[in-house]
Amino acid sequence: METPKVFESEYRFCLILWENEPVGSGTLVQLCREKLGWKPTTTYTVIKRLSERGVLVNENAVVKSLVSKEQIQAAEIDEMVEKTFEGSLPAFLAAFTRNRKLSEQEIDEVQSMIDRFREENQ
Repeated sequence: METPKVFESEYRFCLILWENEPVGSGTLVQLCREKLGWKPTTTYTVIKRLSERGVLVNENAVVKSLVSKEQIQAAEIDEMVEKTFEGSLPAFLAAFTRNRKLSEQEIDEVQSMIDRFREENQ
């Protein structure tokens, strides 16, 4: 199943949901008012929209996610790499690191990921 698209304001909503789920819709309305400055109608509209797209479920006024933060992040990165870098991960990494200094720890983490990937795919 393909991960549904989540737009920026919806992602900020999802961050609140992931942090508090399962959560009553009334509590979610209050949290969105406090953290995002949203009116109740805005929150209920986003709940409905994300429910229709399969991102969350709202049963008996209790809201739970169906898609994890990691799934949404991975889908966004995949889309960006495909669209901006013609699917080339090396081109993405080159652009990402061109104007950013990586710490030794970050370099070690990236190398560790590459090593694990290489081991898993042999």
